[in-house]
Amino acid sequence: MLMELLSTGFAASFIAGLATGAGALPTIFVREVSDNVLDVMLGFAAGVMLAATAFSLLIPAIELGGPLISAVSLGAGALAIHLIDQFIPHFHPVAGTEGPSSRLSRIWLMMIAITIHNFPEGLAVGVSFGAGDIAAGLIIATAIGLQNMPEGLAVALPLIREKYSVSKAIGYATLTGLVEPLGGLLGLMLVSVSHSFLPWGLAFAAGAMLFVVADEMVPESHKKGFGREATFGLVAGFIVMMLLDFIFR
Repeated sequence: MLMELLSTGFAASFIAGLATGAGALPTIFVREVSDNVLDVMLGFAAGVMLAATAFSLLIPAIELGGPLISAVSLGAGALAIHLIDQFIPHFHPVAGTEGPSSRLSRIWLMMIAITIHNFPEGLAVGVSFGAGDIAAGLIIATAIGLQNMPEGLAVALPLIREKYSVSKAIGYATLTGLVEPLGGLLGLMLVSVSHSFLPWGLAFAAGAMLFVVADEMVPESHKKGFGREATFGLVAGFIVMMLLDFIFR
């Protein structure tokens, strides 16, 4: 049973990571996407993340460990991403360059930023499967896959504008998502060692994802003048993920 959970959880986090590459596939046919469409897609991804954080991670964490453990671990997850942002050089379209100075190009720094934030998403998938609840794990993996697609497009389009080939742009976008299986494996192993880690792991992943949504995804989706459209995209993403959580449970 343990090996089955490990293999299923790893496979699910791997497929969710590959969705980043799938999101870049439209660049085969189109080389430009309007800011309006991109902001709506990013808002949708943020809504999916918020719903997954609430319904699939935080509520189960509170039910299993209580509000105090969940609150402490939620804060720890947000703090962990904050510290990573401080010590690893990367670039966000809204916040600009963060972390130590680096000679890497802005494109590569943006790819590092997306890679950093894919790790806690993989962790969320792994922790969910490690709890022994395959349905919960599949729900989280679906949520992560859905929100990875706009990220993949956001990586590939600037690379193409910088004269990278379409195949390289898709390949690099895919690579940014392949850190998720590593996070998934870590989450699986931690929870498999002891189920007492489960509420801590769920709330930690929730905090990390909540930080990413609030600190980057929402501000980025509002920066180009299409904030209202992005907000409706967020609401739509939240509704879709809420319904998926209800249906598959």
